[in-house]
Amino acid sequence: IARLLPEKLTVYTTLVGLLNARNYNFGGEFVEAMIRQLKETLKNNLYTEAVYLVRFLSDLVNCHVIAAPSMMAMFENFVSVTQEEDVPQVRSDWFVYVVLSCLPWVGKELYEKKDVEMDRLLSQIEGYLKRRVKTHVPMLQVWTAEKPHPQEEYLDCLWAQIQKLKKDRWQERHILRPYIAFDSVLCEALQHNLPPFTPQGHMPDAQYPMPRVVFRMFDYTDAPEGPVMPGSHSVERYVIEENLHYIIKTHWKERKTCAAQLLSYPGKNKIPLNYHIVEVIFGELFQLPCPPHIDVMYTTLLIELCKLQPGSLPQVLAQATEMLYMRLDTMNTTCIERLINWFSHHLSNFQFRWSWDDWSDCLALDLEMPKPKFVKEVLEKSMRLSYHQRIVDIVPPTFSALIPAEPIFIYKYEDESASSLPGYPVAITVGNAIKNRASNEEILTILKDVPNPNQEDDDDEGERFNPLKIDVFLQTLLHLAAKSFSHSFSALGKFHEILKNLTERDEGKLGILKVVYEAWRNHPQMIAVLVDKMIRTQIVDCAAVANWLFSQDMAHEFTRLFVWEILHSTIRKMDKHVQKIQQELEGAKDKLEKQQHKRDMDKASEDEEGQLEEQIERLQEKVESAQSEQKNLFLVIFQRFIMLLTEHLVRCETGSVDISTPWYKNCIERLQQIFLMHHVTIQQYMGTLENLLFTAELDHHILAVYQQFCALQL
Repeated sequence: IARLLPEKLTVYTTLVGLLNARNYNFGGEFVEAMIRQLKETLKNNLYTEAVYLVRFLSDLVNCHVIAAPSMMAMFENFVSVTQEEDVPQVRSDWFVYVVLSCLPWVGKELYEKKDVEMDRLLSQIEGYLKRRVKTHVPMLQVWTAEKPHPQEEYLDCLWAQIQKLKKDRWQERHILRPYIAFDSVLCEALQHNLPPFTPQGHMPDAQYPMPRVVFRMFDYTDAPEGPVMPGSHSVERYVIEENLHYIIKTHWKERKTCAAQLLSYPGKNKIPLNYHIVEVIFGELFQLPCPPHIDVMYTTLLIELCKLQPGSLPQVLAQATEMLYMRLDTMNTTCIERLINWFSHHLSNFQFRWSWDDWSDCLALDLEMPKPKFVKEVLEKSMRLSYHQRIVDIVPPTFSALIPAEPIFIYKYEDESASSLPGYPVAITVGNAIKNRASNEEILTILKDVPNPNQEDDDDEGERFNPLKIDVFLQTLLHLAAKSFSHSFSALGKFHEILKNLTERDEGKLGILKVVYEAWRNHPQMIAVLVDKMIRTQIVDCAAVANWLFSQDMAHEFTRLFVWEILHSTIRKMDKHVQKIQQELEGAKDKLEKQQHKRDMDKASEDEEGQLEEQIERLQEKVESAQSEQKNLFLVIFQRFIMLLTEHLVRCETGSVDISTPWYKNCIERLQQIFLMHHVTIQQYMGTLENLLFTAELDHHILAVYQQFCALQL
């Protein structure tokens, strides 16, 4: 229970203290059980839970259950991990973090009893923090600017908070300490020594928590009335944020309970609680590489909080949104994308009401700048949750340049004016054939009449790729099925054979994607959904989608959100495909193992084993082929990024222009996003990437991103 209610930790440690005072054996058994559980959690990579167990043990020192010298010895063992050689930095980071994170609770007690040892421990930690590699920090920062709030790495920030706590003689004013009331009983209790605890050595499969940057959005000047917000380096700020994060972690699946628990936080009258809650929620939503919970949870939680505190929380949220808008120029592109998704979803729950005129400053800017781009994308996302006319009605007429186009199908063979187009007559015939339920063979016969712009009259070398065939057929088919997603899906399903026939070559796959974009360019959601469907039905493959998105035809759309939505969805499809085959292979291996265990002398069992071995061999080949396809996909993506960025850098260098354009910021941060969002998969192919693409000759601006990514894994 104590693990689920971190803000009440001291209540439970006091209870253990009182039970120990009455029954010494209970205390001993309890401490042993806690140490056993700690070893188990570390073995199972449950590091967040382990932090909590160590903190609980440390608070038992205050309750006279555990002797201070043995707790000190445990901390010294933890910090000694920083002396280990050839271990990832994240391992040492975690052990240092555990020790520092316990000091707000137990620092005073340990300092009074073991001041020399404490000073030595803190100087060891300081030495470690000074020699740490922090190449990864820029990749994890929400903002590139250090003003108005510095974006500090989590260990540096916690160290500064502990330094201030020490300066204040270990006095903090936020943790409840009920054991003080029972001091007369507790001080007579016999104390236990912790059994010697040596952290187990580094295991190759250990998954330590990734480093992070502390999100700061408010300070005491932003909360005008009521209690003052603790400073960013005061330990109270750490304790409050830590507890609020834990409440969300415990109750995130139940938004109503979660909101109620956050608002009934103990000591809420001493702090501007609404500001802390909003900052913690946005901090989680913008956490890189990815939020602890699904994005939509944060939207529903904020809506619930607004309902429970209608008089105060909506104002704080509006103030936060305004601040985020003002700081868009230096905000990370991935975080802007999450902000767009949150804000459009939030508006849809409040009749899309917003004081748009306050943001009219964006109208005077180039449309590629972050502010107008943000408003445009918010309106486009809002349209997905509503309809076009509604969006036109909610924003002032001055915003017309940012309102998305009406999502209608653009059929190039629509009327007589298109009759001069080379494919027009066949398009009419194909349209009639589809309406008359003609067979696939009949339609393919009709398509043979399409003139080939790639074939010379005197060229008798056989059939060349004919892009017009795809254009005529797919334009006509999608036009007839343009009524809804379902109509389009069933059309793709019904004529799957023809589409496969037209996309036998790579040019055909690119051709099909080009036609989908041309016809539905005013409806990005439809493009995303159709591309997704075509990957599932294997009309196009993942590498073709990546090549198309980076092609010259899509260059003008490169910074649009829907392009990246499609790319990430494509990478995830590939991941799932590989995982599925790997699971099948594991299943077959397990089955074979079981067969061998219960093998008798009868022939049937041996036959079955033979079949299983064949199946395993086939699956092994499928896994290798899928992994090679996955590796190729990443090679295509990174190669295209490098080409685009190198062209831009050379162009700027030759023209003596500043490289930092909005396009460059977007592109380099999208490269970071690919690394961060798919880091688990990319790690498998690091060797190949380093040998083929991210070589020492590469421009340092691009190479820096790869080095930041590598530093995350150290």
